[in-house]
Amino acid sequence: QVQLVESGGGLVQAGGSLRLSCAASGRTFSSKAMGWFRRAPGKEREFVAAITWLGGATYYADSVKGRFTISSDNARNTVYLQMNSLKPEDTAGYYCAAATILYGLEYHSSYDYWGQGTQVTVSS
Repeated sequence: QVQLVESGGGLVQAGGSLRLSCAASGRTFSSKAMGWFRRAPGKEREFVAAITWLGGATYYADSVKGRFTISSDNARNTVYLQMNSLKPEDTAGYYCAAATILYGLEYHSSYDYWGQGTQVTVSS
């Protein structure tokens, strides 16, 4: 099992920034990649970004490219999501997830473990 704990959400004005953290514990050696997803009220879960533990390859949804940056600290088993130039449409619950595979990282079905989520609210 891999346990994931997100932190860093909050309320921010449009144009502002937040940094989310996701700390992994447990059988972290089984995880090959980490991803961030979000779900806004009344909407489907949406892929945001992903990163591989080995090599640090990154992937982003078009809606966040150029504004969000995913990074990892392998020694701390922690993944970060730096969110800049936030927009009201970024308002959602943000969830990190761990995958034991390296393909299809934009699909939630590729992930085996999920955190409880952290709320991000962007006011206009």
